[in-house]
Amino acid sequence: MQSPRVAFVSTNSISQGEQVGILWGDLFQRFHLKIHFAHRTFAWASEARGKAHVHVVIIGFGAGDVTGKRIFDYEADASAPTEIPASNISPYLVAGPDTALRNLSAPLGDVPKMSWGNKPTDGGHFLLSPQERQEMIAAEPEAAQFIRRYMGGEDFLNNQERYCLWLKDAAPGVLRRLPRVMARVEAVRTSRLASRAPTTRDYAQHPTLFRQIAQPDVDYLAVPEVSSENRRYIPMAYVSKDVICANTVQFVPGATHFQFGVLTSTMHMAWMRAVCGRLKSDYRYSNTIVYNNFPWPTPTPEQRAKVETAARAVLAAREPHLPPRGMSTLADLYDPLTMPAALAKAHAELDRAVERCYRAEPFRSDRERVEHLFALYEKLTTLFLTPKTKARARKPVPLYRQKRKELPTGQATPESEAAAAHFHTPMGKEDSPPYRAGGRTAGLPDASAE
Repeated sequence: MQSPRVAFVSTNSISQGEQVGILWGDLFQRFHLKIHFAHRTFAWASEARGKAHVHVVIIGFGAGDVTGKRIFDYEADASAPTEIPASNISPYLVAGPDTALRNLSAPLGDVPKMSWGNKPTDGGHFLLSPQERQEMIAAEPEAAQFIRRYMGGEDFLNNQERYCLWLKDAAPGVLRRLPRVMARVEAVRTSRLASRAPTTRDYAQHPTLFRQIAQPDVDYLAVPEVSSENRRYIPMAYVSKDVICANTVQFVPGATHFQFGVLTSTMHMAWMRAVCGRLKSDYRYSNTIVYNNFPWPTPTPEQRAKVETAARAVLAAREPHLPPRGMSTLADLYDPLTMPAALAKAHAELDRAVERCYRAEPFRSDRERVEHLFALYEKLTTLFLTPKTKARARKPVPLYRQKRKELPTGQATPESEAAAAHFHTPMGKEDSPPYRAGGRTAGLPDASAE
């Protein structure tokens, strides 16, 4: 009897982000299903008024393996997919093993940890517009020491100016001299007490602090949580430690130029597109899925130096366009229609330098890049993540559980005599256990001696 086979059309979310582990991990391990063919992401045009589009995949699978698996890729031509044979199809719809990425708490490579920014949970009362900042400083000049530049994802990409009250380590006596600041602190407390979340209500007892504090003490590389799908590269940039990053920004403290170069390369962008989650159709970068599972290269010193040089060239190509020299934003520079030619050339050089750290042969597509990275991921996780299982030593079977041999009445064996001697002295009296030797418990004073 032939195993059942089915196929369905779905939004591409089932092959991206955390959903992969939730859905496919169970299907592979519990039901032993295999993917037989797959149409990678393409736009499905609706016949409804307005012609809304949704990004979908088509996946065929069954309860058993087959030969001749095929992947249909729409990267080169959306109207005529490229058919690619595969020995196995991964849940990310590339040639590879049945592996679903896990949320990792630390990166695979020897690189700094990426963390989420600070979360205020304040009802908006810690945050200040430029005008509110000026008004507060004019009324209470001493408050200036507590006002810091504040940066969320949108602020980072579009150079929007916002500020916040950062009262960590602020002296209580100083705060009580600032009635405007204290009014905002009281508003934070009231907002938290009105929350439905018990943990937020509990944190009302700390109304001067952000709900979650993760500010680095060194300059950091900022990565926005959400970025447009139209960008070829997620904009990343170095930011001063004095700028408070919000929880819609992730950061890598003290990132080197080599690390910046790899993260902003086509190799990392291909990995990100394959495994990240989505907000609508925009990329949603995750430190635990995208960054921590990313297979970093092991370059030679010469290859590392070339990546560092190319990364500095990318930063230099941006400089004339960004404040204080220019008036453009990162969103402007990374719009595919307005990206400066010098910046595009610098990124192309960086891409080549990073790819040579993985292999000498050029990659022809993002699909090839992802397949190579997953193969490297399998090697790394086999080495570092697979727990080593030790053979458990077998405990000796107690005598009272050992199977006895049936003997004729009146006969004995050397084994039976040895067993009897274990329990009895020659006089037939049972030995006292060691902890009762001498009539008292070992390690305790003899009561008769008192």
